[in-house]
Amino acid sequence: MAASLQLNVKSFRPIALPNSASRYRYSAKPARIRCSAASQSKRYTITLLPGDGIGPEIISVAKNVLNLTASLEGIDLRFQEMPMGGAALDLTGVPLPEETLLAAKQSDAVLLGAIGGYKWDANEKHLKPETGLLQLREGLKVFANLRPATVLPQLVDASTLKKEVAEGVDIMVVRELTGGIYFGKPRGFSKSENGEEIGFNTEVYAGYEVDRIAHVAFETARKRQGRLCSVDKANVLEASMFWRKRVVAISSEYPDVELSHMYVDNAAMQLVRYPKQFDTIVTNNIFGDILSDEASMITGSIGMLPSASLGESGPGVFEPIHGSAPDIAGQDKANPLATVLSAAMLLRYGLGEENAAKRIEAAVLATLDRGFRTGDIYSSGTKLVGCKEMGEEVLKSVDSQVPAAV
Repeated sequence: MAASLQLNVKSFRPIALPNSASRYRYSAKPARIRCSAASQSKRYTITLLPGDGIGPEIISVAKNVLNLTASLEGIDLRFQEMPMGGAALDLTGVPLPEETLLAAKQSDAVLLGAIGGYKWDANEKHLKPETGLLQLREGLKVFANLRPATVLPQLVDASTLKKEVAEGVDIMVVRELTGGIYFGKPRGFSKSENGEEIGFNTEVYAGYEVDRIAHVAFETARKRQGRLCSVDKANVLEASMFWRKRVVAISSEYPDVELSHMYVDNAAMQLVRYPKQFDTIVTNNIFGDILSDEASMITGSIGMLPSASLGESGPGVFEPIHGSAPDIAGQDKANPLATVLSAAMLLRYGLGEENAAKRIEAAVLATLDRGFRTGDIYSSGTKLVGCKEMGEEVLKSVDSQVPAAV
């Protein structure tokens, strides 16, 4: 089982660049994603951004798991915790302090908890916690967001879909992260010709932005089942027409990958009708945001899914795809497993520590095999535990697990 989860999460194999013994980039034509291979010293600095809501709770669990795993694998991890989101607003008046961004840039990887909450909902846009997240992504130049959605055998009954629909689902959503309507200009508020107030945003993509995420997606599909579905709205939106044109052009470089196209409204329907038809999905920023959240519920809980945000150079950002869940913050009810699995992705993609990543993934599966469940994935016959106890059980599994060979 351990090898199964590792294989589902993994998308790339690093290839060496000339004159570089310690840094790797993913793929070719040209190299698009930077990843670190294990350095001889095995000393790394990780910036922790707990954020808001349940963020501090789940980051605490993940940090403990990373520390134990590192000690067992002969790795020296050094952590620096920095404020971001609402917590940073309360401390400094901005959602992403300069000191936090600088610390992130100077680290080997970033592990993020969650941001946002009702307390800051009425803030002006530049003072919202979510603005800090967009600024972090832009500042670190991470453009490719990998979001796996895999239905584990232990949790198939937790899915809201029928067992025969959910069983065996294994999807990777490759989301473009730094372009599109979230960043496009012009944007803002104004008044129409008749004096009516309006709000507007711009969905815009440059050719290089589509090309580079397409390369990542084709390489991902090539190492999975060889099928890539590009999701757009090319029957209505010019930006989507352009997106499709560029993806089709790039596809000529990947004759071994089967490319298909689907409108986003149909994709949303097909994900709940017959999710096993999908292998790898590539899509723009806003569609990827929505579809990956939808895909997460097929797995049984959004609390189980990790993500990696990677760029051509510099540290990646690793985070659970769920939000800050302010309703349960501080109540020891949060599911920390998505953050723990994000830590595994950090070890693999951010630090090149494959064995350590597999150890964590094996530990998560072993913990589930022993019947431990937080409330979001609880079912009859399993043991209900809180965030802290789930973390303690994962630590026990980390200490006893021997990673399976791939």
